[in-house]
Amino acid sequence: MDFKPVDIDTLIKRSRHACEQAYAPYSGFKVGAAVLGGSGGIYCGCNVENASYGLSICAERAAVARAICDGERSIRAIAISNSTGKASPPCGACRQVLYEFAPEGEILFIYLDTIKGVETYTLTELLPSAFKLDSI
Repeated sequence: MDFKPVDIDTLIKRSRHACEQAYAPYSGFKVGAAVLGGSGGIYCGCNVENASYGLSICAERAAVARAICDGERSIRAIAISNSTGKASPPCGACRQVLYEFAPEGEILFIYLDTIKGVETYTLTELLPSAFKLDSI
């Protein structure tokens, strides 16, 4: 995958800003995500918790929903920040949703870790046997 450094730097900055906007009064664990769409647009989301925990929304899926709402149909990369300063990969549900818009696994995950710096992984590395429509 070929990215200009400005793409990654911008994604990181946008994910950090989204993290600051998160609503996490129950866990205190704020997460922000910035998705780089196939068109080059950047779409952000943050986690939004709810007293009924199952209704909470992950930052990654919030960012994907915003991208889709704005007409994107493919995703090239996602940067994820959180309030702990340690890298935290997305949950399984978020990985599966991202797979829907990057079926070849050609999506770059960028995690921020204050100790290790930036860690990157592909979707295929994080979800090696994704569920596909042709699986059924």
